[in-house]
Amino acid sequence: MSGHFEDSEPVLMNDEILRKAIDEQTSQDQTERTAKAGGLPFNEVYKIRLEYKNILMISHLKDLTSLTRLDLNNNMIERIEGVDHLRNLTWLNLSFNRIKKIEGLDSLTKLELLNLTDNKISAIENMDSLQKLTNFGIANNLIPQLENVIYLRKLKNLLTLNLYGNPISEEKDYTLFIAAHFPHLMHLDYRLLDDTTKNEASMKYHCVIEEMRLEEQQKQQKEDAEKSLEAELQLHKDAFVEFLNGSQLFQSMIKEDPEADTLQCVTGVAHLLHTFEEQMVELCMQLFQTGLAEHQQREAEVNLFLSAQTQAVTEYQQKASQTLMEFESKHKKNISKLQQVSDPDSLQIKISCHSDEINQLCNTLMSMEFQLVSQLEETIKKLEISISEMVGNFTEFVQGIFAQLREMEDNYYRKVKDIAAETLKKVATEGQHENIPKEVRRLFTDKDAVMDALATAHDNHLQKINDRETQLVTRVDAWRVGLIKEIQDKELQRNRTCVLDIHKYTDYSQDQLEEFLYSEL
Repeated sequence: MSGHFEDSEPVLMNDEILRKAIDEQTSQDQTERTAKAGGLPFNEVYKIRLEYKNILMISHLKDLTSLTRLDLNNNMIERIEGVDHLRNLTWLNLSFNRIKKIEGLDSLTKLELLNLTDNKISAIENMDSLQKLTNFGIANNLIPQLENVIYLRKLKNLLTLNLYGNPISEEKDYTLFIAAHFPHLMHLDYRLLDDTTKNEASMKYHCVIEEMRLEEQQKQQKEDAEKSLEAELQLHKDAFVEFLNGSQLFQSMIKEDPEADTLQCVTGVAHLLHTFEEQMVELCMQLFQTGLAEHQQREAEVNLFLSAQTQAVTEYQQKASQTLMEFESKHKKNISKLQQVSDPDSLQIKISCHSDEINQLCNTLMSMEFQLVSQLEETIKKLEISISEMVGNFTEFVQGIFAQLREMEDNYYRKVKDIAAETLKKVATEGQHENIPKEVRRLFTDKDAVMDALATAHDNHLQKINDRETQLVTRVDAWRVGLIKEIQDKELQRNRTCVLDIHKYTDYSQDQLEEFLYSEL
């Protein structure tokens, strides 16, 4: 159990440790190619081994975004952390450490192998997102109950499981229990689960497994329904028309009226309110359906742009790659010829010519990049115009709908006010003899209180309508601005990276010539 390194000094991870490990593991050929550039960039590293280094805490890995395999076994690590950005990781070895809890793995959705052998873990948990996991090792830990292992049934691709050395592995029928609850498991504790064991396990636990399967099925159906509702709501939010496909806006107005229920007892008010709700819902549904349709059109326009952008960049990359291949072939021949020149003056002249060729390559690639930038700028401008027109038209429609809603509210307010005035007269002249509920009579004894309540309700209703309009219009415009900015920022970053790569490559090629010249002098 994780008893190694007891007398060793703990080490904190840093860029120096990472760089040293990368350089040690990089092949000699690759080292020569990257030496001039200061070593292999962190975002181009796919595997790294950091075993037996007394590491106490996982950190400084955020730039290793391409990493697919990470070995941190045989260290002094106490927590699983600092791996959030390693979204391409398929292999993670944290065995022989001091970890007490499974955590921090939510973003590792591509993980296929997880080794937590020889730690201090007492519960299997927090692994819901690891749906691609096929191999899980948690031997020699502190898992106390077989029931905890059932949690792993949600990992449908699990084929290899190692629980050896945990307290549960000593329980009676341990192997049959695991085989029954994991019918697709192929290996348990370094051994193949044969058909005989699986059949025996299936017979022994048939009733238990069937009941569990039904429970899981019901739970899954419930989760699927909830996810479907969440996805539907998200679509509505993306279209900026959430909660407009019904009476939600109307209900939000009415529920804040303190006298709403009392007023509905007055003859004619309930009918007016019902008619108002029907008309308002009809308008909201128009807005909702138009919003979804507009969202679909905007998405189609953006996807069309992205497709054209990808095609343009791909064509550029193909041309640039062809140009580089042709240059590389010629450059190698030039270097070979230089090795055969013995006269210093002739050598200097040839090196100068080859240097000019490198400069010409740089100019050619930069010219191609400039053409691509110009092309993409024009494409982005067209997208901006198109999206702005779409958003503008949709905003006009939205404002028209909300203007009608305000008109409806005004009309409702006027009619209710007229009914209130009549009711005030009846209460004042006929008193107790009129068939009016006590709550209404009590309210309508004070004319000013009634009219103030109606005016306040009217103002609140209009405020709700105005707020929803402002929210919708503001959000759709913010989306427009954010979309174009994000596209422009990404294009700027692509351009900067490309220009940097061009200069890095040509500088490296020039350095080769200079080194050759100095070596010959």
